[in-house]
Amino acid sequence: MCKRSLSKTLAAVLLAGATCSAQANWYLDGESSRLSFVSTKNANVSEVQRFLVLHGKVSPKGLAEVEVELESIYSGIPLRDERMRKDLFEIERFPEALISAQIDLRPINDLASGAQLELRLPVTVNLHGKQHQYNAELLATRLDDRRFQVVTLEPLVINAADFDLAPGLDALRKTAGLSAISLSVPVGAVLIFTAR
Repeated sequence: MCKRSLSKTLAAVLLAGATCSAQANWYLDGESSRLSFVSTKNANVSEVQRFLVLHGKVSPKGLAEVEVELESIYSGIPLRDERMRKDLFEIERFPEALISAQIDLRPINDLASGAQLELRLPVTVNLHGKQHQYNAELLATRLDDRRFQVVTLEPLVINAADFDLAPGLDALRKTAGLSAISLSVPVGAVLIFTAR
């Protein structure tokens, strides 16, 4: 009788945990996540830069949102970072970028720890007062019962002109004395979400 009661209690706890996981909000672990991009200047010099501060969550209905604090741009060169904040992103007017997508959470919640699932879905980017949609190829990995990871299988190639960033890039080019800065910018992400 005691064993049966114990097994029933254990089953109830596991079921409650699964239900909680399925209905939980998933919050972005900003310290473990990364959003980076590659800029190309003078036709053949490419450099990787990233944003240090990210916020985000996935609602129980699968609405995923990642907010990027543009002030947190990091290239390793402080003067360049300051110029990008002021001349390119114009952070006083546009302090954040927002990336959003609608995800079906059921297949992810059903994954065993360590299992992976490829996702192909539209992703909307709001940046510099403009909005553009991209088709993204992502890989979701269930890390454990409280965490999953989403990475870009292929970079999202963003065109700066779609977000009225071409004049800012031209200003940066002139200030730095460059012959060219590419308008096409590949963006990659490693995002880790934790259930709460």
